[in-house]
Amino acid sequence: MTNLADFADWPDGADVAVALTFDVDGEAPWLGEGAEYERRLSMLSIGRFGPERGVWRVLELLREHDIPATFYVPGHTADHWPDVVPAIIDAGHEVAHHGYMHLGTDGLDADQQRAELERGLVALGSRGVRPAGYRSPGWELSPETLAMLAELGFSYESSLMADDRPYWVSSGGQPILELPGHWSLCDWPYFGWTAYQGGLLADPAAVERIWLDEYESARAERRLVTYTMHPEAIGRGYLTRMLGRVITTMRESGRPWFATHAQIAALAISPSAG
Repeated sequence: MTNLADFADWPDGADVAVALTFDVDGEAPWLGEGAEYERRLSMLSIGRFGPERGVWRVLELLREHDIPATFYVPGHTADHWPDVVPAIIDAGHEVAHHGYMHLGTDGLDADQQRAELERGLVALGSRGVRPAGYRSPGWELSPETLAMLAELGFSYESSLMADDRPYWVSSGGQPILELPGHWSLCDWPYFGWTAYQGGLLADPAAVERIWLDEYESARAERRLVTYTMHPEAIGRGYLTRMLGRVITTMRESGRPWFATHAQIAALAISPSAG
C-alpha cells in the first residue's frame, strides 16, 4: 500500500487497529526542568512511581490480555532504571525513543536537539535496542528534530496530530510515517498532576466512555487509533482496572488488531518506493 490512511485490510480479518502506547517518563520531565527539582522529593516521587510500580502493573495487564504494546522510554529512564527496558523487551513489547531528559524540542537549539536524540540512542542501545520510532517529549516537535529523524534511521514517529489516520511527513527530504495520537486519547490531561498544572482528576468512567467512543469511530472507518498513557498515571490501580475494562469491551464489540507501532509501520510502503 502507498498510504495507510486508505488502508482497510488489517491482519487476521480485523476491522480496526489499536495501538496501546506508554511513555515511561520517570523523573526525567522534572529533572529536565532544572537542578532545583533534585530537592523536590515529593514531586520527583510522582515520576518515580512510573518505573518503580506503575510499569510493572501495566506489563501484568498486557500479559493477562496477551497484547503487545509500544513503550516510549527516555534515555534517562533507561539509564537510571536498568531493569525496565529489559523487562519490556522480555515481555515481547516494543521500545521506542522519547528523548533523553524529556526536554521539549521547541526550547532547544539544533545542537541540543541532536544531543538529546543521540544520548537517547546510546542509552537504549546499551540495552540492545535500536528504536524504529520516536515520540517527542510533551508532543512538542520542532522542524530541526523532525529533519534529523530519517538521518538517524527512524522509520516512523508519533508526535503530530494533523489527521487521525497515519500519514507521511518529510524528514530531511525523506518520507517518514506519522502515527498520530491526540491529547484526548492520553491519560495525562485527565489524571496527571504537577504542583503548577494539575489534570482534571477526571472520573475514569467518563474517560472510559471517550476512549471507547473513539474506538467505535475508528472501527466504523476501519482505521488505526493510538492511545497514549503514562505508568505514573495509568499504572495507578484504579486506572489500570479502567484500561482493562476498555480492552475487554473492545474485544467484545469488534475485531481489533492490537499491535505495536513498529508492526503497524511495517505495513506501510514509503512513497519514495512508489
